[in-house]
Amino acid sequence: MCGIVGHVSTSPVNQQIYDSLLLLQHRGQDSSGIATADGDTFHIAKVKGQVREGYRTRDMRNLLGNVGLGHVRYATAGSAKSDDEVQPFYVNAPYGIVLVHNGNLTNTRELRKELFNVDRRHLNSSSDTELLLNVLANELQHGINGDDLTPDDLFDSISRLHDRVEGSYASVALISGYGLLAFRDPFGIRPLVLGRRDDEHGRDEWVVASESLVLESGGYDLVRDVEPGEAIFISMGGELFSRQCAVNPRLVPCSFEYVYLARPDSVMNGISIYESRLRMGKTLAANVERSISAGDIDVVMPIPDSGRPTAMEMAKTLGIDYREGFYKNRYVGRTFIMPGQKVRKKSVRQKLNALPTEFRGKNVLLVDDSIVRGTTSKEIVEMARQAGANSVTFASAAPPVRYPHVYGINMPSRGELVASGRSIEEIASVISADRLVYQEVSDLFTAITEGSNVKELDMSCFDGTYVTGTVTPEYLAWLELNTKS
Repeated sequence: MCGIVGHVSTSPVNQQIYDSLLLLQHRGQDSSGIATADGDTFHIAKVKGQVREGYRTRDMRNLLGNVGLGHVRYATAGSAKSDDEVQPFYVNAPYGIVLVHNGNLTNTRELRKELFNVDRRHLNSSSDTELLLNVLANELQHGINGDDLTPDDLFDSISRLHDRVEGSYASVALISGYGLLAFRDPFGIRPLVLGRRDDEHGRDEWVVASESLVLESGGYDLVRDVEPGEAIFISMGGELFSRQCAVNPRLVPCSFEYVYLARPDSVMNGISIYESRLRMGKTLAANVERSISAGDIDVVMPIPDSGRPTAMEMAKTLGIDYREGFYKNRYVGRTFIMPGQKVRKKSVRQKLNALPTEFRGKNVLLVDDSIVRGTTSKEIVEMARQAGANSVTFASAAPPVRYPHVYGINMPSRGELVASGRSIEEIASVISADRLVYQEVSDLFTAITEGSNVKELDMSCFDGTYVTGTVTPEYLAWLELNTKS
């Protein structure tokens, strides 16, 4: 789920990258890293925790150069506690490459063997980002034609990388002395957008980022999404080159971006996150009307913040009062992306506080973006009851999460998923809700894609269909044995 950004400017980029990472903080709170290129020299700063608390003035002063990249990490592969996992990663040959990555590779076992036994490359961590970097470095090392590195050399290397790597990856890399390289996996599972602006002299300045809100805040125009399988190279002087590097690219973006991960003020693949969540509210309201008697509900309340647009549209559609019953402490991170069940459970009550006057004696309909492990949902239902709710109906804007998500979201084990192997009535009992209503898979697809050019979505955590076609039952069993949440 991580957030990535790359800047090519005509002035120092350290502050621009810092500001961009603040905007992407919701995508990862475990650690952060910034790298800049000053001619042939890289400057790198890595910190644990959140952006605002991590970097010091001395860190920023040392980040020299007009080209750079940044990353906020949400741990999916590798240890959340190890400093060795903090991005960006660096290799010194060929030329020197620094890389950040959002996504998750699904053929890491095979790649590790190939890199060690065939490519003779050493890996120093369990991170799949280091794997991706070394595959890129190896393909570039063996694919250079002539004395100078050309955009075609880079694009040919990305084509070979696509042939070797499976899974999801949106990446940004710095090539020492040359510029910035960005590329996206052939299915476009993880997001990446391109933006441009003029400097005060009319020269091009560029940004690539996980979400479009970074562009708008920095005064960039949204040029377009980076296409699935495409690579973009921007020279140190700001000249842009691009090429499709995949044989059969397909746009199949992750549906969970629209449900939860992305900020509502972003646009991904031409789809407004906010408007898609409003549509989720309309379709979910129809399911509530089919499943239960709306007359038994007094108020609709969101679980802030990602459940708010859905709840507002549900209240409007159902003709029921909308109320804000939970106050959010904005200085506590998103509980879903916190490592470990105990940490998640403890932080729920630190993050949310119920307002008794909005709950006392009422039949409430609580609306959240999704139910994954059930830990947060159970705590919230109990808080509503303690605040005086007469009954609690829980509604999820997403369908039941019954299958592991292997493309960059920390849902590796079916045993952790509250919906795995349970009926809706059984899930309601687990989270202590009187009634539970889920979004239908087909309705979610319609809500996200309506009015867009997107024809497919990765909905693997809901329907068990893995779009890359390379995720086997054996791999899922191995993943569950080798991943600790």
